[in-house]
Amino acid sequence: MTKLCLFGATGGVGSLVVDQALARGIAVRGAEREWPDDAISDERLERVTADLLEGDLVSVIQGCDAVISTVGPGRDLSTLADPPPLYSRGTQRIVEAMRDTGVKRLVVISAAFADRSASVPEWFRAASVPLANLFGDMRKMERVLSGSVDIDWTAARPGWLLDEPLSGDLQVAENDLPPDSLRTRRADLAQFLIDCAMGDDWIHNTPFIARPEANSLERPTALLDEFLPH
Repeated sequence: MTKLCLFGATGGVGSLVVDQALARGIAVRGAEREWPDDAISDERLERVTADLLEGDLVSVIQGCDAVISTVGPGRDLSTLADPPPLYSRGTQRIVEAMRDTGVKRLVVISAAFADRSASVPEWFRAASVPLANLFGDMRKMERVLSGSVDIDWTAARPGWLLDEPLSGDLQVAENDLPPDSLRTRRADLAQFLIDCAMGDDWIHNTPFIARPEANSLERPTALLDEFLPH
């Protein structure tokens, strides 16, 4: 693979995908609705402006070898509770544009918690009730992908995301979160997305990815602290 098309290039995971892809010698065409003034600048990063829900995506994807989508709503609770259809409608539009361009490989972010049967602590299930609409939109996205048999898609299902360095020992499972795992490092997720985009692992599948972390990072107070304003 020589060029990757990345939607959500300046987000928490997307910015790590950019950094890791460039470090691996992969050129990136990053797509954002608006680029911040302090966005990374690199001769191998092509920055384009695109509206995922309304704009032309064909020209964004044309000429790339694979597509990764790390888009997501803002992290404030009001937006998370009533999110725009970035996952469902946005992914549908990406798939349609990929068909027009002939690009086949697509890797997107879903969530372990979009699967109602995933093994998570009861306290976390209760605490995440306000995110029901977000997880519902992810389930709609996965249904869109399930019907897109002509696209080589993978929908990664990470656990509760965590800002910690790349671990190098991410665990992947097919049907549920790995044992004793609730959290997924954003850096690990970025590496997994790139690895999938570069190969044919987990095509037409929704792998769960996570790893055990310190108790201090998995208890209820950690969740509360991350959502409270600082």
